[in-house]
Amino acid sequence: MHEIIANLHMHTFYSDGHVTHDQIAQAALRSGLDVVIVTDHNVFVAGPEDYYRDGDRQVLLLVGEEIHDQARQPQKSHLLVFGHNCELSHLAWDAERLLETIRKLGGLSFIAHPYDPPAPAFGEDDLSWDDWQLQGITGIEIWNGMSEFKSLLKSRLHAVYYALNPERIARGPFPQTLKKWDELLASGQRLVAVGGSDAHGMPASMGPLKRTIFPFDFHFRAINTHLLIEKSLQGDVETDRRLVYDALKRGHAFIGYDLPAPTRGFRFTAFGYEQTANMGEEISAKKGVTFQIRLPQAAECQLVRHGQVVKSWSNQQHCTYITSQSGAYRVEVYLKYLGQRRGWIFSNPIYVR
Repeated sequence: MHEIIANLHMHTFYSDGHVTHDQIAQAALRSGLDVVIVTDHNVFVAGPEDYYRDGDRQVLLLVGEEIHDQARQPQKSHLLVFGHNCELSHLAWDAERLLETIRKLGGLSFIAHPYDPPAPAFGEDDLSWDDWQLQGITGIEIWNGMSEFKSLLKSRLHAVYYALNPERIARGPFPQTLKKWDELLASGQRLVAVGGSDAHGMPASMGPLKRTIFPFDFHFRAINTHLLIEKSLQGDVETDRRLVYDALKRGHAFIGYDLPAPTRGFRFTAFGYEQTANMGEEISAKKGVTFQIRLPQAAECQLVRHGQVVKSWSNQQHCTYITSQSGAYRVEVYLKYLGQRRGWIFSNPIYVR
């Protein structure tokens, strides 16, 4: 399979962002991304979807939408929608009907920032996901860059510090999010995990100090979603669009925090009786299953089943584990960066049945 790097969940002038689609594409080209998916709030902007090129470099810019009920207070339960090709925000008030319509259109739906704590010092509400009873959602954004920043805003001094030192923010997905995801996986649900930058390119000033908080170039070097696709990108928008969304739908993906070190090359594979499974796939427990984990470099690695660490390795690059127990198994990888233990890689599950 071919690995490509995508950055999901970002905003332009059409909602609460401060950049154009072309500026996003140019930042993605500078950062070496393969795909970006723009998700403005409650507006579907169809025109900019295309390949953008600079010399021999190219990036595919796709357009989705972040939908939520604007009449709701506070405005919780945001949903990322991909592949729907038309405006759907008018259905935000009826979540079940919205999901049914997304499915009929062949689209994908992902819970956005499932845990998004308030920041009272800045008048920011809690915008966590509340509608856990809904069925048929494709996946969940387990790591959101701006939610993590928001969680650190205890005062204006904290805001200035982290705005000037954005590389010190990321630690990993919130424990509450991982716990909920594991509970849903243990119940038999399949939810594809993605990571989102939630980039806005926000200008900020404090006295004479003015700067863009987390420019897109920074976001695109940080929390990315790596996709494993059936064949390499062809340079045709419609063909490659299908490849990207098919990989997302199937969970052929992992979240990589690429700032401390590149995560390209990570693999999590299961080998069983006349079967092989990659992330997002199912394998029989008959006669046992061997998991193989390959890391881009030696690091701390954990194999997790339903929220419990079943095996951990220190300073390893290749890890192996054998089991005959059913369940959803996933991988977490950590490394030291700027004096802190930080999340580096989070895989999608392999389902042992």
